[in-house]
Amino acid sequence: MSKKNRMFTNKSHSDRGKLSAALGTISLVSVCLVIYLSYKQSGAMDPKLGAAAFFALLFSLAGEVLGLISRAEKDRFYLFPNIGILFNSIVIIVTGFLLYLGVSGV
Repeated sequence: MSKKNRMFTNKSHSDRGKLSAALGTISLVSVCLVIYLSYKQSGAMDPKLGAAAFFALLFSLAGEVLGLISRAEKDRFYLFPNIGILFNSIVIIVTGFLLYLGVSGV
């Protein structure tokens, strides 16, 4: 007889972790689109693109906080909080780098 791999546990995925991953995904896609559209316009930054990058930064900050809170919960699966923390951190770093490039005039 074949052995069936079943795991009986009372752990579940955190709703805050799911929200953190969703906000991170939305923010990451938004920042990638902002960079692509700015590159397509030969580096000219439209104010609408700047506003989109700003809101993506706000979403990623909220997602980072939610990811850290849900990572601290006990008896939960940590897949979604880890994905949310990773994506939101990438967005915060990239947006900070873009702001640095804009201020320094490179």
